Amino acid sequence: MPVPGYEVTEPRLRCVLPFQAAPAEVPLLRRAAVKQLNRWGMPVAPDEAELLVTELATNVVKHVGEGASAALILEWSGERLRLEVHDKSPALPTLKKSGCAEECGRGLHLLAALAVDWGTVLTAAGKAVWCEISLRAGSACRRLERAVEALENYEGARGGIPLRGKGRESGLEVSAVELIADLLHWTAAQGYDPDDILDRAQMHYEAEVDAA
Repeated sequence: MPVPGYEVTEPRLRCVLPFQAAPAEVPLLRRAAVKQLNRWGMPVAPDEAELLVTELATNVVKHVGEGASAALILEWSGERLRLEVHDKSPALPTLKKSGCAEECGRGLHLLAALAVDWGTVLTAAGKAVWCEISLRAGSACRRLERAVEALENYEGARGGIPLRGKGRESGLEVSAVELIADLLHWTAAQGYDPDDILDRAQMHYEAEVDAA
């Protein structure tokens, strides 16, 4: 069943993918999720869903513990794709102030930047962390909004002073370079190939530009 307080008023497609919290399980879960979305004919770029699944599953590995039982729920209803990860720990993750160590919730900052909405809730068995991706035609505009929000938050994490006027664009450009570098460090730390991630991101971008 969906998490408490989540009411479905439209027809929906739903899939539950149980998994065990372990680093080796994350790429398997990611591939299973993309396979299911492709089966549905989901009008959303797989890379975005893959990254969100990775963040949600990795959060369980890091903060609940390896070997813990969990489940990923994919739900397509109307103009949104909802991702939920359920585990048996009642401890809710918190989005702490940027600039602290990775274990303080850096993954949640990335989650908040990528998803149009997200949250956490206690369940009868433990908790659920969820997020939603917009499937609307205007989602490219939302991508730009999210990018600016992420870069402004990142400036604060680096201890920079928010810029205004002519210096704002150049400041965001510097933050974009630094953020991409940090993301590449993160992908390498997770065992991924940074060059592969860059290639996939470029392909994702070019496909959306061509479709616009």
